[in-house]
Amino acid sequence: MKPEPGKNLNDYARYSGMAFQMLAIILLGVFAGWKADQWLNSKPVFTVILSLISVILAIYFVTRDLLRK
Repeated sequence: MKPEPGKNLNDYARYSGMAFQMLAIILLGVFAGWKADQWLNSKPVFTVILSLISVILAIYFVTRDLLRK
């Protein structure tokens, strides 16, 4: 069986979008934690916590999108 001509391009666009979505979620979490640490004059506690939460959220959203297909 021969794959459809536009299918590979659609898959590429879909997975690229997921990668950028993951990147945006993680960067937003790191930035929010960094700003919270600056605002509260604390050690990088909020940066670490919000970074971990954002990674978990990013994995959740990508997994949800992968299972949707």
